[in-house]
Amino acid sequence: MELNNFDRLGSILKAARNEKGLTREQLAEIISITPRYLMSIENENKKPSYDVLFRLVRELSISADTIFYPEFQHVDTKVEQLIRLLHLCDDRELKIATATIRALIDNK
Repeated sequence: MELNNFDRLGSILKAARNEKGLTREQLAEIISITPRYLMSIENENKKPSYDVLFRLVRELSISADTIFYPEFQHVDTKVEQLIRLLHLCDDRELKIATATIRALIDNK
């Protein structure tokens, strides 16, 4: 019997949370849910609402492909993570990021 993609959701979220260095309590507070609810998503196959899933994916910078197409063994590269973060920036922050990256490259 093949597992439903959402049966892997909890382990994907937990791994992303750990990689980001957040406790369950910290992440739950950030996305405005209870730690118990987050634990049930991570460990008990609880299916989150779309709103909660959206906030989790955004906060943990998870590629949607990782959740919806786990069979492709998608490797989330540092560049892809950076691109997702850049999409969250306003114009001022993008200018700062661009200048910083240019300075890093120029100083190689």
